[in-house]
Amino acid sequence: MSEDSCLFCSIVSGATKAAVVYEDADYLVFLDHRPLFHGHCLVIPRQHCETLSDLQQHSVGPFFERVQIISRAVESAMEAEGTFVAMNNRVSQSVPHLHVHVVPRKKGDGLKGFFWPRTKYPGVDEMIAVKDRIAKEL
Repeated sequence: MSEDSCLFCSIVSGATKAAVVYEDADYLVFLDHRPLFHGHCLVIPRQHCETLSDLQQHSVGPFFERVQIISRAVESAMEAEGTFVAMNNRVSQSVPHLHVHVVPRKKGDGLKGFFWPRTKYPGVDEMIAVKDRIAKEL
């Protein structure tokens, strides 16, 4: 996807309207137009990149500092008991522009099912083999 056809780049440029919560030279935060709960925000870098892997390494810390700031603000503003912070990379990523969801949470709010079905490793050997494959890539 090019920047020209990216919905979030269109929001960054001002061509598409959004309820902007926060902005600075490098990052933009706006309300999700289809929120899980009121106060559900999206944190994005202004510069187009599709996934976390594509974000320049020196930008990772500042990006997540914004996520942390927004998480605190959403929790306080929405009188929430916590927040759900999530990111998809390609699979289930509705807009191919890096974004983190910050969703206010309260006990018993009905939000569930994001991380299931869960599975078990058949045994310790299989778990170690997976661990070793990931560690090798590092």
